[in-house]
Amino acid sequence: MNDKISKTKQEWQTELSPEQYRVCREKGTERAFTGQYWDNKSKGQYRCACCGEPLFSSDTKFDSGTGWPSFWAPIAPEHVATETDKSLLMARTEVVCSKCDAHLGHVFDDGPNPTGLRYCINSVSLKFDQDK
Repeated sequence: MNDKISKTKQEWQTELSPEQYRVCREKGTERAFTGQYWDNKSKGQYRCACCGEPLFSSDTKFDSGTGWPSFWAPIAPEHVATETDKSLLMARTEVVCSKCDAHLGHVFDDGPNPTGLRYCINSVSLKFDQDK
């Protein structure tokens, strides 16, 4: 993994859209079925919208029926980190970018094989690079 990115609140607000800032830096969530990538079927790579770190591949994307892009594994385990999120009076596992700590979404243990995981990710926290 590359060096950790650390920026001030003002720097992030300048670089990100208001919605990206709300979700990625303030741990918000976009509404289901509204994000740019929830139904994207193109082949390519999903990167962190804040720092560009490669996070997920279309090869591990699946339709979870939840309205958010869902993946059964990251590109590399070290590119994402998890933290305990108790914000909704229950414990969930938050997924963040390992390079810049951007909030990406949550991971659940109800995904498909081979991992059994469902990384439920906000579209606004991603940038998609389509394969050429």
